[in-house]
Amino acid sequence: MPPPLAERLRPRSLDDLTGQEHLTGKGSILRKAIDQGMVPSMILWGPPGVGKTTIANIIAHTLNTPFYTLSAISSGVKDMREVIEAARSQEKAILFIDEIHRFNKSQQDALLGAVEKGTITLIGATTENPSFEVNSALLSRCQVYVLKPLESTALENLLHQAIEKDTWLAQQKIELKETAALIRISGGDARKLLNLLELVVQSGGGQKTLVITDELVMQVAQQKIAM
Repeated sequence: MPPPLAERLRPRSLDDLTGQEHLTGKGSILRKAIDQGMVPSMILWGPPGVGKTTIANIIAHTLNTPFYTLSAISSGVKDMREVIEAARSQEKAILFIDEIHRFNKSQQDALLGAVEKGTITLIGATTENPSFEVNSALLSRCQVYVLKPLESTALENLLHQAIEKDTWLAQQKIELKETAALIRISGGDARKLLNLLELVVQSGGGQKTLVITDELVMQVAQQKIAM
């Protein structure tokens, strides 16, 4: 089974990223750091589906750096120590921790030494205000970058890119007649937007040309909620 549309379309470079120009656009602080290969440990703070994981992946890919991923939902101190130990043999390594706000104080403290010594470059992602959810000792060793919900123009561009660039969608005959419902339901979340687009296209299988309207999108969305 192929991965979801949002995963298939995950950007591989900053130039392909939709939104967050204040962080990743030409001349921005984060882009300069990446271009210079001098990326600090950081906390990426923003709502779901705005590019936190994608930015972490792009940084690792651009710097050609060993990349380790942990989820604070399912990982503990033992997992972190194993990654840190593995990173000691690397010249540089990035540790990405999704939902870092779910780690308790002792779990966060376990990262301090490795971050301070540069054994790892930490990239933490959180939907919660890090000032309240990340302990001060760890926070003082990280830059905090705030990501914004995607605006309507960026979301609409993303829809057109998906239809043109995704191999499966490109094989379908799709007329994107209306986008208001897709954009409204997504709430600025690119992942939710693309997942809903994929559901809508799947629901119209067999049609010679699928005309995507707000009414069709609402029907599909309501069916999903009822399941």
